[in-house]
Amino acid sequence: MSQLLLAITPEHQPTLDNFVVGHNLELLTALRQALSGGGERFFYLWGEAGSGKSHLLQAFIQAASEAHHSTAYELGNVPPIAEVVAMDEVEQLDDATQIELFNHYNQLRDNGGILLVSGSVSPLHLKLRDDLRTRLGWGLVYQVHSLNDEEKSLALAQHAHAKGYALSQEVTQYLLRHGRRDLPSLIAVLDALDEHSMRLHRAPTVPLLKEVLQHK
Repeated sequence: MSQLLLAITPEHQPTLDNFVVGHNLELLTALRQALSGGGERFFYLWGEAGSGKSHLLQAFIQAASEAHHSTAYELGNVPPIAEVVAMDEVEQLDDATQIELFNHYNQLRDNGGILLVSGSVSPLHLKLRDDLRTRLGWGLVYQVHSLNDEEKSLALAQHAHAKGYALSQEVTQYLLRHGRRDLPSLIAVLDALDEHSMRLHRAPTVPLLKEVLQHK
């Protein structure tokens, strides 16, 4: 058997359009309003790993860049100042970078900028400086709700369609039963299945999926 390539980075670019909404319609609507120049300019998103926080932050930055705004995005660190700034995993900041993000917040507020920050818990439960926690709670705070199995099935089908093939219901259901529960992990396995299928010149099937999962 040829060696399976399992560490495959998804080729698709996160966008607001390819985000599977689930129970996050109000959040997605608020983000689109911010991009159009109306509504709130400061957002704090929280939720469990794999719920879609990073997708939304990266998609928002991409959309803002396409609208000709200067943008900056960082994971676990404070981004440079720009018109639109997004920062993932705020709980990773040390004391010095917490002060830096606090100053960024004030500068963006004064200059009409937009700030998106994500974390694993609500602002009330963040183990950060009190003044920074307070600032993060001043804007719109949304819990990003994870997808249920039906919504995950839709997301997997959309991902397969974007890569040019149809995903059978049998493959989807087997992956949901035997794969990890978070969507990024499920998509990574799906990409590995796609790569394995193309090498063998066969359609993605449950037997091929079993071979991929056995080599995880």
